[in-house]
Amino acid sequence: MFIRAPCKRSYHIIFSSARNTLRSRHRNLSTARTHYEDYDVVIVGGGPAGLALASALGSSKIAREGLRVALIEAGDLNKIEKWSLAPDAFSNRVSSLTNDSQAFLNDVGAWKYVEESRTSPIEEMEVWDGVSDARISFVASDSHPKNGMARLTENLNLQRGLLRYLSEHPQIELLQKAKVSSIIRDVDEYGGWPIVHIDNGRVLRARLLVGADGFNSPVRTYAKIPTYGWAYDTQAIVATMSHPPRGAFERPNTTAYQRFLPTGPIAFLPLSPNASSLVWSTKPQLAVALQSFDPNILAMMINAAFRLPELSIRYLHDRILEAYRSGKTITSPELQQEILWREQSHGIDNTSPYASALASSINSTGIPPTDSDMVPPVITSLQSGTVASFPLRFSHAEYYIGEGAGSRTVLVGDAAHTVHPLAGQGLNMGLSDVECLSRYIDRALSRGADIGSHTSLIPYAQERYLANHTIMAACDKLHKLYSTDLAPIIWARSVGVEVLNEMDSIKAALMMTAGARGVTKGNSSEHGWNLAAKGIETLISASQTAVIVGGTLKGVLNAGIQRLSRP
Repeated sequence: MFIRAPCKRSYHIIFSSARNTLRSRHRNLSTARTHYEDYDVVIVGGGPAGLALASALGSSKIAREGLRVALIEAGDLNKIEKWSLAPDAFSNRVSSLTNDSQAFLNDVGAWKYVEESRTSPIEEMEVWDGVSDARISFVASDSHPKNGMARLTENLNLQRGLLRYLSEHPQIELLQKAKVSSIIRDVDEYGGWPIVHIDNGRVLRARLLVGADGFNSPVRTYAKIPTYGWAYDTQAIVATMSHPPRGAFERPNTTAYQRFLPTGPIAFLPLSPNASSLVWSTKPQLAVALQSFDPNILAMMINAAFRLPELSIRYLHDRILEAYRSGKTITSPELQQEILWREQSHGIDNTSPYASALASSINSTGIPPTDSDMVPPVITSLQSGTVASFPLRFSHAEYYIGEGAGSRTVLVGDAAHTVHPLAGQGLNMGLSDVECLSRYIDRALSRGADIGSHTSLIPYAQERYLANHTIMAACDKLHKLYSTDLAPIIWARSVGVEVLNEMDSIKAALMMTAGARGVTKGNSSEHGWNLAAKGIETLISASQTAVIVGGTLKGVLNAGIQRLSRP
């Protein structure tokens, strides 16, 4: 029997078919193992920055039509979307949104979903040195902004508004109550896309992975992006304060107050006519001690911290710490008598706005003293369940975009930087990151470029890194400058502030830095910080030259500043 050998073409068909069968089986097995879901953008983190980025992508026509976007959040976003409090009750985490940030959210279309009745404009600011009382005042009308210098809102109010906006953009997938369990790199296909494993079993593969996941960022860890920084020996106490409304002859409660004490700044942020938010940065042991007593004790200490001379504040702090360490209790009447005695010893009259011990028993319906607006209203109580504290630190990622094995990743918000809250710029920096990143994603899409490539992302890093670093460095130096009780430095900073208070052009630059002019594009904020910093340096240098020539004080001052500049 004659058997015909298969021709060359037949071999090719047989081998090709076998190869395709093997590839198909391998692909099927791989798919069965992993169930990859491919996305163009995966955002990890459902805080304000992550939700704002998702909203910005949802508002962009080119992104909405060209991108598949998912946001992963470990918490319950439905709970935040349904969050509600009584009109006179406020949560304890608030942020000061600059006009720049508001303009961005308005451009996106999300601001109209924020409950504006739960926000308050900041129209004036009073900032002063707790040791020397050198003061600088800012008035919004000086720079003619549209909506004051900034607007205060609860973080939950902002998040709820962003979620309500996203509910009208179902193409943005919100994966809530889903924790990232691991992130690995795809080495088989797609040029090293990050693969995100979620604890609910889903696996997402991202063309661009965005870390909006806070200080302990899993995305930053995956990308192996190092950070530098330090922990401040400082704890921030937050609370919602209740107080009487301002009188008919006083400013409305739209003034923010901040007093720099050697232990840290204390800030009063207005929320409504009779409620305001506290951010008190102080030593960790004192923060623990203050929270260990009856809330009335903390309320009385807040009033004293804005009014009494620093010497008496220091004595009261020592008494609080001594009682806490010995396990003793300080009663409200005891502390009231101590504060009253100290007010009298400093010559503070009971009708003065700087008196707080007997404020609740004095009828204040008449014409107030001319300096009544120099300090905040007297606190009568703290809203239940709002007192909390958290540690403060300085942290900055060495770069914002991943490289090599960590490519196709980018950081925004607290994942990239954390800053001292004394200037209220943390959330605004994050929203500026988001505005910038969304702008460059749009640009890459319009040019047909790969949104996850280094080429598409590097302009974002170049624009935001220096701008953020400038603000962070200024806040860090301010914290260190006001944390000392060295007499030469107190003198120099006080002279600088008092002269600065008379320089309207530099004060306008500082307000521009705070976003009071509502410019949403470009580097106006960075320019403002640089201009203000150079102005202050010039003023202090001039003061030193004029007063310290030929003496040893200059050397002491320089040595002190050098010591402060160290982490």
